[in-house]
Amino acid sequence: MNLRPLALLAAALFCALPFGLSAQTPDWRTPAEASDYRTTPDYAETVAYLERIAQAAPTQVKIENFGKTGEGRDLKIVIASKDGVFDPAAIHASGRVILLVQNSIHAGEMDGKDACLALLRDIVIAKTQAALLDHVVFVFIPVYNIDGHERRSAFNRINQNGPELAGWRGNGSNLNLNRDYMKADAPETRAFLKMFHRWLPDFFVDDHVTDGADFQYDLTFAIDDTPDVAPATAKWLRAAVTPELERQVNASGHVAFPALINLNNDTDPAQGLAFNPDRPRFSTGQMILEDRPGLLVELHMLKDYKTRVSGNYEILRALLEVMNRDAAKLIALNREADAAAAKLGAYPFSNERFPLAIDWNGETTPVVFHGYKFTRALSEISGAMWVSYSHEPWNVTLPLATGAKVTASVTLPAGYIVPAQWTQAIDVLSAHDVTLRRTTAPWTGKVERYRCSGMQWQALPFEGRHPIFGGENPGAQSGRYGQCTLTNETLTFPAGSVVVPLDQRLSKVAIHWLEPDAPDSALRWGFFDPIFEQKEYGEAYVLEKLARENLAKDPALKAEFEHRIQSDNRFASSPDARLEFFYERSPWFQENHVGEYPVGRLLSLDGLPLE
Repeated sequence: MNLRPLALLAAALFCALPFGLSAQTPDWRTPAEASDYRTTPDYAETVAYLERIAQAAPTQVKIENFGKTGEGRDLKIVIASKDGVFDPAAIHASGRVILLVQNSIHAGEMDGKDACLALLRDIVIAKTQAALLDHVVFVFIPVYNIDGHERRSAFNRINQNGPELAGWRGNGSNLNLNRDYMKADAPETRAFLKMFHRWLPDFFVDDHVTDGADFQYDLTFAIDDTPDVAPATAKWLRAAVTPELERQVNASGHVAFPALINLNNDTDPAQGLAFNPDRPRFSTGQMILEDRPGLLVELHMLKDYKTRVSGNYEILRALLEVMNRDAAKLIALNREADAAAAKLGAYPFSNERFPLAIDWNGETTPVVFHGYKFTRALSEISGAMWVSYSHEPWNVTLPLATGAKVTASVTLPAGYIVPAQWTQAIDVLSAHDVTLRRTTAPWTGKVERYRCSGMQWQALPFEGRHPIFGGENPGAQSGRYGQCTLTNETLTFPAGSVVVPLDQRLSKVAIHWLEPDAPDSALRWGFFDPIFEQKEYGEAYVLEKLARENLAKDPALKAEFEHRIQSDNRFASSPDARLEFFYERSPWFQENHVGEYPVGRLLSLDGLPLE
């Protein structure tokens, strides 16, 4: 790519009047434009500007509340519809598609908020982009993490070039909302899920500003098209959406890269670009389970605020154009994906396996990368290698990790049954609007159930919990995920137990929450931790007697015990471990049910006493 013409075009664009405004309408400048992008408005100023637009264009714009933050602020969406139809069911019936854009989930990354204010203004006031509503209804959350947004400081974003004040990454409880989509601990998350399912958008965007390496691109973006995405949808995204977004953004004077830029080695960009698995804890990972395309936008933190906001504007404008062009195609793809999800439980325990986790398969694709030249040196400060970037272009071909493979999968049951007492895990399913049924009486029957062992929990908290992630959680001390093995058993479940059928649109959400091997399952997040706690035990003088009796009558047990003493110094030196050896092999220990996962996998829903 020859970047000089793009840079000249960008300079010309950035010296012009704000996006769609003419010299006769300066009063419609957004707050960021009015400050020449030195500042971004606080939440009250943001809402006031939006209300001005809604009052000026009441037949096209509506603002709705959809919940409250932890600190009690009103969460809002803004709806732009060409004909005054603001009811989601009526919009879907009309054959139009819905775009939902989320801004400021990380509230120091507010670029998308200011881009959406300008784009809305240009659609309904300046009307330079009015055609974007021809076949699309534009819905956006101006600020999702409002409590973090209002914790404004000049020192919240050390990696970022403006604006003067920025919000905080966590919400009012210091949770990172973009790690909360699956476990849904935060009130904001639960409000989002209710709103999302009311609107059921056809395409979703999450606007961010990246941390990480320095490079020439001012905008990077990613849309999942991995093996866990509906195949026809993935093909359309790969062939028709991603290339067009890159083309249009570059044509507008920005420099875009159609993948997230994470280095294989943070101190050596020459080693290439890493693979980015998208797990359900993230917004776009959740979209995979919802069977909706999800676009992750990452502006570059070291570019100036005006460049970042205008880049965000351009990719949203380009996506709206693509959605207008392919509205009928998108509706058909989503309908097909929903129908396939509702059939996942139709053939229980067949040989077909459902993907639970995706990772890199070792394949790379050479890409032309527009970076900056850098030097590497051993740091006398940290004692490690460090990289220092210049602003001299470094245009080079690098390997991009592109191939994906399924790393965990499972055959599916007809549904699941969760004992009534596991209320917190059930509440999360309810928060996701998964269809649940209750048993009206105790039920005994044959199910598959997991027996789990070898788990270790993270010592440091991560998003308010001490999860078991098995090394896949950057930024926190890793836990160790052991092993869960399926068994066939006859179990009794109390009245009021929850049955989760898989003949529903949200079947993938239920599977990822209830299958232990899924990367963001309830088990891994700690919702079933009590099953690993031993409640009954034996006093030493009782176990001493038990051990002698069993050693005398069981030569194999005696040989096993002596081998452990000879081969395991830690075991040999621990009186408690030596006595526990005999307790664990007794019928008393088996009644502790340690590691027995309480959720049953159902072969059929027939015969269950359901309400």
